[in-house]
Amino acid sequence: MASGGAPGPGPLHIATKVELTISCENLMDMDIFSKSDPLCALYINTSGSQWYEFGRTEMILNCLNPKFAKKFIIDYYFEMVQRLKFCVYDIDNNTYDLSDDDFLGELECTLGQVVSNRQMTRQLLLKDKRPAGHGTITIYAEEITDTRVANFEVSARRLDKKYLWWSDPFLEFYRQTETGWQLAHRTEVVKNNLNPTWRPFRISLRSLCGGHVEKSIKVDCYDHHFSGSHDLIGSFKATLAEMQMGTHISPVEFECINPKKLKKKNYKNSGVICIKQCQVVKELTFLDYIMGGCQINFTIAIDFTGSNGDPSTPQSLHYINPEGYNEYLTAIWAVGNVIQDYDSNKMFPVFGFGAQVPPSWQVSHQFPVNFNPANPFCAGIEGVVHAYRQCLPQLKLWGPTNFAPIINHVACFAKQALRQNMASQYFVLLIITDGVITDMDQTRTAIVEASRLPMSIIIVGVGGADFSAMEFLDSDDKLLCSPNGDVASRDIVQFVPFRDFQPSFDFIGQHKGNSVALAQSVLAELPDQVSSFFNSYKLKPPNMLNVSGPS
Repeated sequence: MASGGAPGPGPLHIATKVELTISCENLMDMDIFSKSDPLCALYINTSGSQWYEFGRTEMILNCLNPKFAKKFIIDYYFEMVQRLKFCVYDIDNNTYDLSDDDFLGELECTLGQVVSNRQMTRQLLLKDKRPAGHGTITIYAEEITDTRVANFEVSARRLDKKYLWWSDPFLEFYRQTETGWQLAHRTEVVKNNLNPTWRPFRISLRSLCGGHVEKSIKVDCYDHHFSGSHDLIGSFKATLAEMQMGTHISPVEFECINPKKLKKKNYKNSGVICIKQCQVVKELTFLDYIMGGCQINFTIAIDFTGSNGDPSTPQSLHYINPEGYNEYLTAIWAVGNVIQDYDSNKMFPVFGFGAQVPPSWQVSHQFPVNFNPANPFCAGIEGVVHAYRQCLPQLKLWGPTNFAPIINHVACFAKQALRQNMASQYFVLLIITDGVITDMDQTRTAIVEASRLPMSIIIVGVGGADFSAMEFLDSDDKLLCSPNGDVASRDIVQFVPFRDFQPSFDFIGQHKGNSVALAQSVLAELPDQVSSFFNSYKLKPPNMLNVSGPS
């Protein structure tokens, strides 16, 4: 969740994008039989006492000196004090909630401090401000002015066996800096394979070589160990210019050398890394696509299943209190007021699922809340709120809770848009739910298929239910798999538990509480999801007059 661009504070502020790279050393060891499994979460505060989570790095197994591959990309406003809090946790379970994980320390600072230092190493502190053992955190900041990326396709052959007959290889790419080698990218692990082919990946030239094609890049090949003590198979150094020589027909090859084996007689190498493609392209940004005429289409889906409780009772999540709102309305209002700025006509199709619907009283998993199948659109967020209030008393809350029908419904439109072979439309499905899901297999399949379409899914969980199913779908550490083993091409699901924010409104357009923080957290990943999808398909927006296309 780290590469998002949260909405800025307003048009009067000029933003620079800054990329933050995180590493830690000497973390406290909280596990008995192994080392800690660290993750770093970034929280941002731009006003008052309210913090919101901006994103998280990947979790690294059994490691007290982690170098995180996932970067944070933040809009830096020179004239604003942007407070940052980097919190490091030892992850002990699969839940999204970090409060049940061991706390390894935090650093609170401002983005201005990080930018002015460029590289900053500080002591990690506990909540009571005592040192967190000997743990330190290093933050490296770099302004993003170069939007070029290198698209890689890499394989290897004849790698050394590290355990009986096999190895589990992965690669790490490092950039040379004034203070040493800095991790730019880590591939996935290919299990039990001495001739692996890794999934295609992209690395920004900024992270890889500072934009200099003749600068040395180090590539390490490791055999993965669950304990975290990975065995080095071998390394090589090369420039980006040398890597660009590779093609599918004639890959450029680099010998993997293990320094410990150089003294051995007849030692040649520990395998060969083959670069089949290293293509440098200039990527368009989210704003390039928006300014170039790409429309963002938002669909809202509301959970009307029986697990929400009887709407006539105060215990129900659908109960409208004397002030005129409930958690569903609050979530609609908070997120909708931000997303409607990206939708030119501000007409939102809104669907319900999991209720018995008049006049037939059949259970429906995809019905328009205005009961008009020919025209399910509501005018603006006010129209959505009005349709919800009118619809609620006419329904019988039922079940089960099926997500797949509404996901597939929006995916049909995204599929049609993709056939235009242009970055003209991107679809965002906002699902507001109490978290109980019954068609998990079908939902996983639907999400994996949608990952190949111009589409993202935002899930806001309301109430106090167990959201482990939602957290499973928001697969930040590894890509989601369908039941038949089909792997998603990208992560398109963003889950946010509403209870972490609890904003409130007076419904005259006045935001209260954490509404802005909720909207920023929900939408943090969206800009990168839009730009990365269209860039990966080499699609340009309809109006290229305002943007410079990929080179």
